[in-house]
Amino acid sequence: MRVREKILVIDDDVTLLNLLRQSLEKAGYRVITATNGLAGLQQMYDQRPDLIILDVMMPRMDGWETCSRIREISQVPIIMLTAKDEEADKIRGFKCGVDDYVTKPFSFAELTARVGAVLHRTKQPPPTKRPNIHVAGDLVIDLDNRRVTRQGKPVDLTPTEFRLLACLVENAGRVLSHEQLLTQVWGYEYTGDTGYVKRYIWYLRQKLEEDPSNPKHIITERGFGYSFQR
Repeated sequence: MRVREKILVIDDDVTLLNLLRQSLEKAGYRVITATNGLAGLQQMYDQRPDLIILDVMMPRMDGWETCSRIREISQVPIIMLTAKDEEADKIRGFKCGVDDYVTKPFSFAELTARVGAVLHRTKQPPPTKRPNIHVAGDLVIDLDNRRVTRQGKPVDLTPTEFRLLACLVENAGRVLSHEQLLTQVWGYEYTGDTGYVKRYIWYLRQKLEEDPSNPKHIITERGFGYSFQR
């Protein structure tokens, strides 16, 4: 029995999104969808699709930026959808790492055929180890390679800052006490010195949060500790 490939479609046009889903499911694919770039990045990380269909024109984060962010952490095949049939845009897409390019309007039969061709061309054996990469908004945190980017740009963290961030990220959604963080990041000999934690949390927020005074990811749980939220 054939294992059905999983396709992620990212497009803010809900009507087109539903039509693409129906067409691809009819062709035997599993389909997941997202209506914007950020949601698409999270779906890509959570669902590990075999191919992504990505629209260029989207609000907030367009297809170009979304493609660049995807390529920071994955070589999953990408088919770009665009209303522009211009050579410069196609060249830009291929430089960005796009595998194929489809201009609107298009027939669903043609797109489905292109999906099959790209999957056949790029098919690789499954990885033996899942990359230890975490996506949170505009942050990409690669714990294996000790690399952090924000809005596609590298963030320079000290070894202690990275250990603290890694501790929070590996326990995302859980509240960690000051003592837990001290023990795991600094060691038992620092027990009771909560000032270290507060100081380094401040450093991380300055480097990672869009508004450090109103953080979205590194959250204070007043009277107890901190948590990391995606």
